Amino acid sequence: MRTMNFAKRNFKEIIRDPLSVVFAVLLPLLLLFIFQQFKIPSDNYRLENFTPGIVVFGFSFISMFTATLVSKDRTSSFLIRLGVSPMKPVEYILGYVLAIIPMIALQNVLFFILAVVLGLPFSVHIIWAILVSFAVSVLFIALGIIIGSVFSEKASSGIASIVVQLVCFTSGMYFPREMLGKGFSKVCEFLPFESCVTIIKGVMNNDLAGITPRNIIVFAAYTVVVFVIAVVLFQKKMLSDNKGS
Repeated sequence: MRTMNFAKRNFKEIIRDPLSVVFAVLLPLLLLFIFQQFKIPSDNYRLENFTPGIVVFGFSFISMFTATLVSKDRTSSFLIRLGVSPMKPVEYILGYVLAIIPMIALQNVLFFILAVVLGLPFSVHIIWAILVSFAVSVLFIALGIIIGSVFSEKASSGIASIVVQLVCFTSGMYFPREMLGKGFSKVCEFLPFESCVTIIKGVMNNDLAGITPRNIIVFAAYTVVVFVIAVVLFQKKMLSDNKGS
């Protein structure tokens, strides 16, 4: 109940800033539309390959949005007042996650509706891909919470933009990682973004054989570790902010 009440409060804060919501949701949609108009002769830009990449790219903006939300709460007296409540740090984190899930749902549904309008064949696998993408989004929300817990409101958006760039260049959404050499390819394998795209793509295209054990292990490991770090850092910052007050 406490987590749900906190999530409702966070959701109200989100809808008070509709321009940020529109930016986070519509910019990736616009990119999907524009790149399909270019008719680029590359397999990377075919709808069945590019749509999962744009979905993950959209999640990078969710990281930025979450970081701003958390950093705003830190700079206000809101979290200081909450510090005396019986809520646990994991309940706070879940409260942020649950508040942002409706935004994720809107983003995903619009992505796939646009993709189908542009020519992606509709199938039940698209629905499964949407469900899987909710799990993927948790990684990006947790990344945003870490950034918002560590940096100020002004700095958090700039730091979160690094996540946007990492997704662009290491997820394989724009070009195969092999194009940039073995060293860069290994970096992409180590980071979780390519695995996120591969998992959603495999589910959407009913190509589960294309999802390797490495993809699942890398994604799962990053999600668990990043979520735990988010809980720990959030708790430490709350304690330090309360002491400072």
